[in-house]
Amino acid sequence: MGRLRTRSSFTIRARLSLLYGVVFLISGAVLLSLGYVFVRSNLLRRVDLQRELGLSLHRHHPGTGVFQRVVYNALRTQWIHQTLQHLLLVYVLALTALTVLSVVAGWLLAGRALAPLRAITATARRVSGENLGERIALTGPQDEIKELADTIDRMLSRLDGAFASQRHFVANASHELRTPLAIMRTEIDVALADPDATAEELREMGEALRESIDRSEGLIAALLALARSEAVAGSEQRVELDVLAGDCVTDLSRRAAAAGVTIDSSGLEPAVVHGDPALLERLLANLIDNGIRHNREGGRLTLTTLTVADRVRLVVANTGALIEPAQVATLTEPFRRLSRQTAGYGLGLSIVASVVAAHGGTLAFRAPDEGGLEVTVELAAEPSGRNARVRPVSVRG
Repeated sequence: MGRLRTRSSFTIRARLSLLYGVVFLISGAVLLSLGYVFVRSNLLRRVDLQRELGLSLHRHHPGTGVFQRVVYNALRTQWIHQTLQHLLLVYVLALTALTVLSVVAGWLLAGRALAPLRAITATARRVSGENLGERIALTGPQDEIKELADTIDRMLSRLDGAFASQRHFVANASHELRTPLAIMRTEIDVALADPDATAEELREMGEALRESIDRSEGLIAALLALARSEAVAGSEQRVELDVLAGDCVTDLSRRAAAAGVTIDSSGLEPAVVHGDPALLERLLANLIDNGIRHNREGGRLTLTTLTVADRVRLVVANTGALIEPAQVATLTEPFRRLSRQTAGYGLGLSIVASVVAAHGGTLAFRAPDEGGLEVTVELAAEPSGRNARVRPVSVRG
């Protein structure tokens, strides 16, 4: 494996060196060829001029020896050809030597240029799931290689966060699933240990098992929803968010009435987005359910949708207990619950955050001084828009 890596690196370096040599060879050959043609044409032109001068001299001085003139021209022509051959040989030798030097220089320059890539490769080879905190931290000018190293560092940071979140998620999920399983095992062991158990006691055991099974099913359903929402939205369709919010309000109206919470959806204005209807419905249901669950007797839950430029804004605000600013930043963490006395699994807002991220939106929380929570979701608006609007629904608990 090591030999393959070394050979691959050598091949890139050799290709760069060969490229430098070929470029120099072609440019040098063109330059020297032009120089050779220029020198040859000048020398031949001088011979022609001298020949014309000799003929002119012979016409004016007939006594000049023809034999001497012929010998002189022949020697001069031979000297010119020898000079051109010598010049050509010198040019070829110089071009060959300089080409070799350019290849050697290219080899050294390529090795220096590829040194950061070797550092990146070595770091990537060392990185594993156990030491994702290691970074390349390449120094130097802000060129393409530096940009590549910084991109890999940012990718490692994201992977480090994802791995940490996954470990935390698995640990919490194991704990949450272990509790109902332990309850079911205890109930069964108690029933089996009592041979004289009455029908009433067996019925109580069955009810306890049923409750634990329901809790396990709800937790598994929430985990599956979270896993699906963390992927890219699958069924991309035109969704009327205000109408979908009104439907969710209708579905949860009994829960709101039982909890004594008033839901006000009079602020639902036309808001059309493009996304997965099932995931967006889960987002709305979770926000409304969270607003009902974490509210006070006689409290209020307000839903608002509006379109601003090319963005759709959904605001869900509820009354309730005062939330510390430090707690607001942790609301989207899986299995994070502000109070253990409140029913649920602590996955509702985690699913909301994943759905928003899958649709390329933004999610913001604000804890008012008077208590409660205001959740703002912004998504890209459907370019076509629409004219119809949903009928406001107001449910009083």
